[in-house]
Amino acid sequence: MNSKVTRIYKFGGASVKSADGVKNIASIVGASSDNLVVVVSAMGKTTNALEKLLGAHMAGSADKWELFANLQRFHFEIAKELMCSSDTILNERLEILFGQMQAMLASPAVNGYDYCYDQLVCYGELLSTAIVSSYLSSVGVANQWIDVRSCIQSDTTYREGVVDFVTSGYHCKKNFTFSPQQIYITQGFIAGTPVGTTTTLGREGSDYTAAILANLLDAQDVTIWKDVEGVLNADPRIFPNTQKLDFVSFQEAIELAYCGAQIIHPKTIKPLQNKQIPLNVKSFLNPEAEGTKILHSDTPIKLPPILVLKQKQVLLSMSPRDFSFVIEDSLSKIFALLYKHRVKVNIVQSSAISFTVCVDDEPHYLPAAIEDLKHDFVVRYNSNLELLTVRHYTSQVLDEQISNRTVYLQQRTRSTGRFVMDAKVW
Repeated sequence: MNSKVTRIYKFGGASVKSADGVKNIASIVGASSDNLVVVVSAMGKTTNALEKLLGAHMAGSADKWELFANLQRFHFEIAKELMCSSDTILNERLEILFGQMQAMLASPAVNGYDYCYDQLVCYGELLSTAIVSSYLSSVGVANQWIDVRSCIQSDTTYREGVVDFVTSGYHCKKNFTFSPQQIYITQGFIAGTPVGTTTTLGREGSDYTAAILANLLDAQDVTIWKDVEGVLNADPRIFPNTQKLDFVSFQEAIELAYCGAQIIHPKTIKPLQNKQIPLNVKSFLNPEAEGTKILHSDTPIKLPPILVLKQKQVLLSMSPRDFSFVIEDSLSKIFALLYKHRVKVNIVQSSAISFTVCVDDEPHYLPAAIEDLKHDFVVRYNSNLELLTVRHYTSQVLDEQISNRTVYLQQRTRSTGRFVMDAKVW
């Protein structure tokens, strides 16, 4: 390895949604003189398109071939616009990847939705990085394409692979040598398993990939390039008058991620905090701007109210059928069933004879969990809800956000208010 510092850059789908986006990545990457591992997500809304394709495949619908053709057309058109269509290596790689997808779609769907999801949806990242790598080479930015599945290893928990950091560390150091290569292009979101299959690391998991690589390669820092100027105190698509946060502590970032802030994947912070690796959130539209720095801080950082909204929520209330108290045995059974069905709990509240949780409305997991719970409990639920979390709240902000709303459940501490409410048309 050479003596230069190593940095991790992560570019999300919005940064590679078009040929112009790929060109912009090339200008940002080409301006660096450091060792770089560039983690790239699927292009634009490709993951959504692949999920729709998977749904058609699982349902045995002939529509899948039209959806597949649309994906092919989209990626080849971007390659053509970038003048990469004459790149023999790229064409061969794209043909191989689309051929593998076609073979999967031509075969019966086996081993369940989660397994099929990971084997198909992973192609979004593989296709995007192939095109980005080719374009960088065409404009004189030397780089090496790496299949991250040969580096980051996980177990076979499909759709939420558990990373083996020891094995992954060995493979990462073996593949990312920075000698003679200075820049590597690889995928976010996906990992390999010991049995040769693919797992994904959770929706929006490319941030987590960048953090894993930073930890295993002892990187100087991680920069997540987004279409906003940094970490904002609310989603500007929903809330007006947002503010950029210049500094955020690791502790605050963990709280925000837990509450559902989409700017940071929930698992991203731990690998960075363990080695005190700073995380920068910057705008690929304005690379020279300062952005937000997330780092260790021993002293509190004064912050404005921060609003995090999780939509598509369900409020589940469970009571013992004999109206006995909700005791430890009941709670352990409830949590075991939720864990079995991979239902994520966002908020918890209990009384003497009922136990209530707010969970994501995940159509592939939640219905089966509810049916299992009904064997031992009376289950009532409200759907089409949203969970609003306000960190560092003020009375004025709470009045603005929850007045004239039907609040089903609320919890407050000194610094955080959480409110489960009817969904609002934003």
